[in-house]
Amino acid sequence: MTQRRTAEVLLQRHGQTYAAQAHITLKDTPSPLYRLLVLSLLLSAPISGDIAVRAAQALSRAGYRTPQRMVEATWQQRVDALGEGGYRRYDESTATTLGKGAHLLLDRHRGDLRRLRDEAKDAAQIHEALQQFPGIGSVGATIFCREAQGVWPALAPFVDEKVLDGAAKVGLPDEAERLVRLVSSEALPQLAAACVRASLSDDVVEDVRRHAD
Repeated sequence: MTQRRTAEVLLQRHGQTYAAQAHITLKDTPSPLYRLLVLSLLLSAPISGDIAVRAAQALSRAGYRTPQRMVEATWQQRVDALGEGGYRRYDESTATTLGKGAHLLLDRHRGDLRRLRDEAKDAAQIHEALQQFPGIGSVGATIFCREAQGVWPALAPFVDEKVLDGAAKVGLPDEAERLVRLVSSEALPQLAAACVRASLSDDVVEDVRRHAD
């Protein structure tokens, strides 16, 4: 079993990004980038990833796909959408946080995260700047950068410790430079997501080992 074969199996079986799972077609345009920011906030809470994804989908179904639509919604409407997605433990505080973050994005960047990117010099500054939004700490910013590196080349390759932990568990290099050589640059977001899934689930690790043999 070669590392390249392992990487292929990992991508084929577990390479869906969290944005794709949430039905976000990620592009370098304001709405999908904002939806990714919301998803990153939801995923960074100590709650199931599947619940966070369902909550992001519920917010999108309710029409809150831009910061303007998010601020136009009432607090209760945001709570209801989060509850529909099963995000009940943190629904009230998160509804408040989403409203504050949307206001901040509109005020500082005219609702467009590309302005934040363009003001930053490199990936580290983008990561830091994302943390200006309520609810987006280091974990949330890292999730955003992992997923956005496919549409924001300035971020790539973005490989954090959770990615490297998952890579090591399935027998891939635990050094970023060696790991990213195993796939094309276009597949980096999928590889990062797959490695994160491996870091979180022994079932994923066993599945990859079984099918890579």
